[in-house]
Amino acid sequence: MNDTRSWDLRLGYLIHDVSRLRRVTYDRELAPLGITRSQWWVLAFISRNDGLPQTQLANELDVGKVALGSLIDRLQSAGFVERRADEKDRRVKRVFLTDKARQLIKEIGPINDSFNARILKGISREDLELTSRTLYAMKVNLLALAAERSGGEFDALDDEDELESAGRGRRASVL
Repeated sequence: MNDTRSWDLRLGYLIHDVSRLRRVTYDRELAPLGITRSQWWVLAFISRNDGLPQTQLANELDVGKVALGSLIDRLQSAGFVERRADEKDRRVKRVFLTDKARQLIKEIGPINDSFNARILKGISREDLELTSRTLYAMKVNLLALAAERSGGEFDALDDEDELESAGRGRRASVL
């Protein structure tokens, strides 16, 4: 196997393994609060887009409607969200955070900050910036490939200057 192919395989494995370890470790961090990473991910998104219709929320998060519905059911049972019928179309259910969820979000902030600091320990700012730019470029390439394969368009940039600012002064939330 040539060096390029070997590097490609190691990089893919490393990205996958870091992601897996991060998910498992973060779930353990959140366990004392009685919430999973997946639930936190949904709550964090809703906190920035409170009141979205559930179907739009599924599209925005790129998860299936049934899977999201189950997550929302659990969050609602725990008192973190409530569903309300849309004023104009009662069939549409909008999802809103409760005060309990807002309090949880405040509690998770320091946990999130500490988690980020611990997993980034010993890594220079320059290395973090380069890694962010590299991973973002890979994301753009993957989205373009997916769009090419599906014959659809792709909109990788949620923010016009996201690529330019990746890793420079912007602090991403680890979910």
